[in-house]
Amino acid sequence: MSGPTSLPDHALGPRCVPGVPASVHRTVTRLTAPNPSMMTGPGTNTYVVGDDAVVVIDPGPPIAAHLDAVLAVVGGRPVTAVAVTHHHRDHAPAARSLAAAVGAPVVGRGHTLLAVDVAADEGSVLAAGAVGLVAWHTPGHASDHLCYFLPATGWLFTGDHLMQGSTVVIRPPDGDLTAYLASIARVRDDRRVKRLAPGHGRVLGAPARVAAEVLAHREQRAAVVLDALRQHGPGTAAALRVHAYADVGPERDEVATATCWAHLLALVDDGQATSASERFDPAAVFAAA
Repeated sequence: MSGPTSLPDHALGPRCVPGVPASVHRTVTRLTAPNPSMMTGPGTNTYVVGDDAVVVIDPGPPIAAHLDAVLAVVGGRPVTAVAVTHHHRDHAPAARSLAAAVGAPVVGRGHTLLAVDVAADEGSVLAAGAVGLVAWHTPGHASDHLCYFLPATGWLFTGDHLMQGSTVVIRPPDGDLTAYLASIARVRDDRRVKRLAPGHGRVLGAPARVAAEVLAHREQRAAVVLDALRQHGPGTAAALRVHAYADVGPERDEVATATCWAHLLALVDDGQATSASERFDPAAVFAAA
């Protein structure tokens, strides 16, 4: 799910049109689910990856028409895995139905809200015909978040880790901004990555630049949150949100408050803020160190 701030757009290839398959690479077809919203953009992207056999990544919400479209793209090819990037409701709920339809296991890291048949973690390999996807554990947006890297092409299927022109929501306690920043830096520093295939929006070029821009934005926002804390604290995330996210309208109050809380926890991690409360108490009062 996207966050409250826009970033530069590095989009390539066809636009996301719900229900219309897009061949974005000779081994990758993208299908966008018909669930557009403020948080999902044009909808959740499902990717069919492979040649003679395929892996389906993020089948999305349980929408019958979308599952039918995915099955049409798969055709008669064997599906070796129905892979999920994370447990969120716009990415994973259709996994079990699709897996049953194609006779494949649900693969993911696993979560209390998502049962998987095969647990994938850092370095797990999913075969898709002649190509293989390698799982990267990229926590931050969600504790169970995985990206899937295709070494043969340099494509990284990013789920909600990185997306077109927007930040992502970090909601504690399952979301962790400190972990997220480290996971983003990993993408920035890995020169093997040539394209980003996000869970929302179009394929992205210049992956190192995309990641660097996200890190720069988060650094700028951290400075704003710290300034709000110094000028208006001590306070809770909800109280400080109106100062730290003054540029965000009331329609995104819940998202901005959650992300403000994530920044405050990261400031505690960095030694720039303190809180006497339990780490994940939403009523915790923060003060500048």
